[in-house]
Amino acid sequence: MFAGRTRPGQRGGAGGRSYVCGMTIGFSSRAVRSTCMLCAAGLLTLVPATAAAGAVRPDPAPPGGAAAAGASPPHRSGTQVRPHPAAPRVPDVSALSWVVADAGTGDVLAAHDAHRELPPASTLKTLFALTVLPALPGGIRHEVDPEDLSGIGPGSSLVGVVEGQTYRVSDLWNGVFLNSGNDAVHVLASLTGGWSATAARMQAEARALGARDTHVRSPDGYDAPGQVSSAYDLAVFGREGLRRPDFARYCGKVDAMFPGRDGSSYGIMNTNRLLTGADGVEAYPGLIGVKNGYTSNAGNTLIAAARRDGRTLVVTVMNPQEGGGHAVYEEARALLDWGFEAAGEVDPVGSLVPEGDRAPHGPQAVPSAVSAAKPAEDTPGWPETGAILGVAGLGAGVMALALRLKLVRDDGS
Repeated sequence: MFAGRTRPGQRGGAGGRSYVCGMTIGFSSRAVRSTCMLCAAGLLTLVPATAAAGAVRPDPAPPGGAAAAGASPPHRSGTQVRPHPAAPRVPDVSALSWVVADAGTGDVLAAHDAHRELPPASTLKTLFALTVLPALPGGIRHEVDPEDLSGIGPGSSLVGVVEGQTYRVSDLWNGVFLNSGNDAVHVLASLTGGWSATAARMQAEARALGARDTHVRSPDGYDAPGQVSSAYDLAVFGREGLRRPDFARYCGKVDAMFPGRDGSSYGIMNTNRLLTGADGVEAYPGLIGVKNGYTSNAGNTLIAAARRDGRTLVVTVMNPQEGGGHAVYEEARALLDWGFEAAGEVDPVGSLVPEGDRAPHGPQAVPSAVSAAKPAEDTPGWPETGAILGVAGLGAGVMALALRLKLVRDDGS
């Protein structure tokens, strides 16, 4: 899919740099695959039994979301807000569904058809990252196998992963977050058990986070029958991602260099125009991420987060019906402006926090994570690596892992 209508081969630039995305096909070794499957087998033990059960359940949901119309306001149709007398008026936006929430507390400040099930496009990559990032520290190097790139949907957005070339996992994550590369998603999924297993774990992760409108069929967000999410669930994913420094660092990057052939590299630029200020969209002050998406079926979708005066808001906008390709950014801008202006002037209409985990995290929870993630250089994530190796080492596969897995410290080169 084309996140923010980015097409393969499209060129753009900022500050005199050239940005290119494309795909080149070659041949590769399969040396790493068996080791990665051993890692994936170990990682499966990290999924709670209850979550795993949720992954294989058919999990049908009625139209309009997971709860009945008589439940809390976010589950009701229409616009939901509880304003004080001095509260600003909620902006008139055309999106089919949207949410404005406080990322620190999880309070939903206002929403419109928050649980309406709609195709998410590349915003679903946020759930992919929440599921897979802990398993794949940035310092791992992997030589791309031809099978890693099989099954990529026609017309997908691509960052330009080449078969037979060795990539640092951190480079692949840049490809996912900045260029919305479905090729990078396919490679990362192959390192953690494959496409179907990754989709099942994403489903379990969504349920564990209390996101019950999401049904995963294609981990990259590419349109697939039955694949849906909601503005509420996407806000849950965005908020949770901001609480994780690695996720927050990737989603807030404006640009990066991506490895090309023969030791060369080329620039890639984040397709979230509200972050970059590209293509006629003014950058939003204080924006810190998260992810945009587009397919002809889903329309434009966006999760955006901004920080102002020590407060972080997350908004989601799904499929604006007016205003063209930039409408998703301008409607998100209007909702962010309203959310900051409405501070203290509205009562919450719901929460992004699952009912069983409503202990307050405090307003500094998200800002602290974002602050910790600000250094631009990727780090290999050695604590996470140790945890993965410890799990994988419970079986005989530890010997193969020690022989084949190549973890290298990320020196930023």
